[in-house]
Amino acid sequence: MPLLKLMSHWPSLFVLLLAFLFVYFLPYTFPSLSFSATRMDGESDTPKSIYNFTVKDIQGNDVALSNYKGKVLLVVNVASKCGFTQSNYKELNILYEKYKDQGLEILAFPCNQFGWQEPGTNEEIQDTVCTNFKAEFPIFDKVEVNGNNAAPLYKFLKAEKGGLLIDAIKWNFTKFLVNKEGKVMGRYAPSTSPLKIEEDIQKLLQLS
Repeated sequence: MPLLKLMSHWPSLFVLLLAFLFVYFLPYTFPSLSFSATRMDGESDTPKSIYNFTVKDIQGNDVALSNYKGKVLLVVNVASKCGFTQSNYKELNILYEKYKDQGLEILAFPCNQFGWQEPGTNEEIQDTVCTNFKAEFPIFDKVEVNGNNAAPLYKFLKAEKGGLLIDAIKWNFTKFLVNKEGKVMGRYAPSTSPLKIEEDIQKLLQLS
């Protein structure tokens, strides 16, 4: 009887399973779908560009993002203990070394919201990133990217380029590409390797 009772509910269970798979896995399978999804916000007090924000670096110092005017920016929420960590840092380093003198900056924001995979202090994170991953691009203060305590910068990024179905950041190493005018041009899923973004970076740098 319990088996028959369970079978009578299988259509509802099947629908729930499909919904879960659609929300959490489809963006990773088709990352380009997120690139073209733009959300408009008509509020007059909405920040116009990424240059309206000031963030803190890994030492706790204020950094005005207006300092990066005229640069192409790749903004990434990073973690030191994620399955994507090694490959992403390796490819981010390649991109940075290749394009930093042509106007690319990579802004890395540690985040511990996904699987508690960035648990260290800022000092520990900086040591790990510089020693283990040889990163030379800027590392900023650890932030939250989802929820009520999400950093204002990330609220802006998500509003400018929402994800598929939901705007929330879904995992470590979600990437936002920002043009030289401070406008968010693309959003890429964690499973999109940095080198797959290279062509879009070249276009914004006007190299292709």
